[in-house]
Amino acid sequence: MYEPIRTKSVHSMAEPADARGRGPSRSREEELDIRLAGHLTALLTVTDELRAESDGPAAAELDDAARRIAGAAARLRGGRAPLRAAPTTGGTPGPAARTAALHQRAHMLAGQALVVATSRADEAGTALAAERLAVHAEALGLTEAA
Repeated sequence: MYEPIRTKSVHSMAEPADARGRGPSRSREEELDIRLAGHLTALLTVTDELRAESDGPAAAELDDAARRIAGAAARLRGGRAPLRAAPTTGGTPGPAARTAALHQRAHMLAGQALVVATSRADEAGTALAAERLAVHAEALGLTEAA
């Protein structure tokens, strides 16, 4: 009445990784490098967006920050420079709202980069992320004046 099953059931237990002859494809350190490079590249993109809306001393500071962020991301990617997008214009209800939204996004990304850099014990990455976190927190009014 029923035909016998000729293939292995998809519901059977999977073979252990060692039995198949392969283990994890990347180490924890490599995974953290990839994550940190991704956060820094995203922070670089937002920094470029902020730079497009700035002029004067703020623009020079953002240029310097973008150069340092790109250098840190390149270091993590084995010397390959991160891809950079051309900044866009508009999209939110006004220039002040757009700038605030960009600072909020940059603040979040710098925080994520700080967490990953700290967990991988990357002193240079931690210092850079903490600096950018503080700059964007100040721009958002999240810090008290000293």
